Amino acid sequence: MRLGSRAARARRSAFGPSVVSAAMSSGNGARSDGHEAQAHDVVVVGAGFAGMYMLHKLRDLGFDAVVVERADDVGGTWYWNRYPGARCDVESMQYSYSFDPELEQEWEWSERYSGQPEILRYANHVADKYDLRRDIRFETTVTAVDWDDDARQWHLQTDRGPYRARFVVMATGCLSTANVPQFEGAETFEGPTYHTGRWPHEGVDFDGKSVAVIGTGSSAVQAIPVIAAECRELTVFQRTPNYSVPARNQPLDPIEKADWKANYRELRARMVTEPAAMVLRLPGSEDLAKEASDDEFARRMEQRWAVGGFTFYRAYGDIALDAESNDRVAEFVRRKIAEVVHDPEVAAKLTPHNTIACKRPCLDTHYYETFNEPHVNLVDVSATPIERISPAGVVVDGTEYPVDAIVYATGFDAMTGTLLRMNITGRGGVRLADHWDAGPRTYLGLGVAGFPNMFTVSGPGSPSVLTNMIPSIEQHVDWIARCLVDLRERSTTVIEAEPDAEAYWVDHVNAVADLTLYPTCNSWYLGANIPGKTRVFMPLPGFPPYVEICEDVASDNYRGFALA
Repeated sequence: MRLGSRAARARRSAFGPSVVSAAMSSGNGARSDGHEAQAHDVVVVGAGFAGMYMLHKLRDLGFDAVVVERADDVGGTWYWNRYPGARCDVESMQYSYSFDPELEQEWEWSERYSGQPEILRYANHVADKYDLRRDIRFETTVTAVDWDDDARQWHLQTDRGPYRARFVVMATGCLSTANVPQFEGAETFEGPTYHTGRWPHEGVDFDGKSVAVIGTGSSAVQAIPVIAAECRELTVFQRTPNYSVPARNQPLDPIEKADWKANYRELRARMVTEPAAMVLRLPGSEDLAKEASDDEFARRMEQRWAVGGFTFYRAYGDIALDAESNDRVAEFVRRKIAEVVHDPEVAAKLTPHNTIACKRPCLDTHYYETFNEPHVNLVDVSATPIERISPAGVVVDGTEYPVDAIVYATGFDAMTGTLLRMNITGRGGVRLADHWDAGPRTYLGLGVAGFPNMFTVSGPGSPSVLTNMIPSIEQHVDWIARCLVDLRERSTTVIEAEPDAEAYWVDHVNAVADLTLYPTCNSWYLGANIPGKTRVFMPLPGFPPYVEICEDVASDNYRGFALA
């Protein structure tokens, strides 16, 4: 099919009149309140970095696309996560789009690791530069998504009216549904409560107040030092101690920034050949930690600790693979905690004894040092959990800890939470929640059997959270866009993951994960932080092999997908 000018393409469906006519003729074309469904080629759900790039890509390719977003502006996770100290753990020069050389040259990052306000400004700059907001419907929450097999289209219900589309792209993010624990008596607390993933946009003033932080995961590791510097007293309730490595954040060196900009194309190409899609400040090593001499091991780990960041975890090639090597690295961090934290009892509570790096590694700025402050208290709730929330504070083992405010740093229902809350129903009336009852099942993390014409960006079964997210997002968006163009050129209207391919892929992801130490931890990678959630390792380790498989599938007539 040949399309005319960009303006002409914008005025009509890239698949011809079938989308609009089917939407009007199908029995599901209108809601019970009489509102006609808006008809598009593609509806994208989410206006974070994935949704924005997907929209930009689709528009350039001549598709009639629209984005629906529950927030009132762009940014995704960086719109919602405004807690004190919120910062990316991937270095700024790499946590950015690569699709437009002009964009990467004109934007100026200020720090080694960008803070939330700067990343949100970048997202807004992108939305302005490419005029994305005209095709984004803000403050629009999806309440149901249903496949119409007769019309071969999706019907989306939102709180702002219905939509119809040949394809839907779920760009809903991996960490977008807050996990709020159901403590007894939580509703009786008389002070304000906050969740790090739903932070008030106007900010919070903790000056002179006593604050409780519940949780010691990634968000807490960033927030605790900042909140401690503001409040009168801070009490941290810790269930599981966490390993953390210094980020060594600082203002970006102008020479370093200029070097990146001068060599961006080469460096971007290197990034996607790395396991986590990022270039490290010190090269990764394939040496075995368990075989290193004491002197050599100490020298290398001290060097990596001083540099900071994820380069620490690539000091040896077997840290995530071999238990003996892993424990040697873990013991190095344990000794660092004992050196930093003055009180031996507090240091012991903060010291983990599980596998290191089987959870998302934490990077911090003076996290352990914060517990040396006289107004910072640590309460271990591993053996005796939080009993309840009282009107005045938090109760543990019969002891009440009075506080003025509570911060829940309890993370997210990762990777599947948002998708399952949208009430998605596929072919034959099968609910996604039922299809995933025994854990999420996808093919390549891109498609789901029984859910035709639905794509997921960074879905379960893709590298996603084990990588620098933006290169992962770009790879998925580019693959989906290529697929839609191929379907258009063939006049093909339906693509669906085949059940056998999906089953094979689930087995493949688990087989790869089982070669590593990742499954040895009760982490949110497995959904272990959500009561009742089936424990299945969701992300796929290894970005470059995954990209190669995706390209091979597309080149082989979309092997594993049924085309109609």
